[in-house]
Amino acid sequence: MTDSLEVAPGIAARLRAATDTAHQAAESTTYVTALIGGKLTVEGYALLVTEHYFIYEVLESAAEVMRDDPVAGPFVADELTRLPALVEDLEFLHGPQWRDRSRAGTATEAYRERLREVCFTWPAGFVAHHYTRYLGDLSGGAIVGKAIRDTYAFPAGRGTRFYEFDRITSRGRFKREYRERLDALRLGPDEFDRMAGEAVVAFDLNRAVFTELAQAAGPYLRPAGEQAA
Repeated sequence: MTDSLEVAPGIAARLRAATDTAHQAAESTTYVTALIGGKLTVEGYALLVTEHYFIYEVLESAAEVMRDDPVAGPFVADELTRLPALVEDLEFLHGPQWRDRSRAGTATEAYRERLREVCFTWPAGFVAHHYTRYLGDLSGGAIVGKAIRDTYAFPAGRGTRFYEFDRITSRGRFKREYRERLDALRLGPDEFDRMAGEAVVAFDLNRAVFTELAQAAGPYLRPAGEQAA
């Protein structure tokens, strides 16, 4: 009889399992459901673009600091950079004076503060937040982007640049290589648990942003006859 060998799951699989509940909670918020369901006006969608800008402003500043770090550096990829795309989207949605009318919400400010506390000095913490944002952008973000384009019928290449990764030829391959980099991390049990805990915090911070957006988006519900079927 041949004994079967049980292969222990790698860091990528363990991190996904550790964050699954928090991930599902963030994805199932009222705001996300309304956005994907075509229930919000363009102004209601623009609220999210604004919050994303302020989140990525801090995260991508941290990426520059961590670029040469042996732990965090392998995850810093210029192909993922979102800030220029968000600027394009805001210019399209609000015009050239978009900065004058853009303010981060309270939940986003709390998110930014956490990013400042963690991502500039703790490499594994940076990876936790990087994983939460960018792997989500490459996965569920593709679904969200398509739903937004279907709802608003923006001109090609306008308004949803955030969801487009022109420099990534295969999202599937990029995500697979990203998970391989996670599996290559040399983390002890305590450091893994700490990183996984921070990823849960990141999902919870995203959920708080969505919850606040649901309240702010109340005036921006489309009339029933104009909502997507």
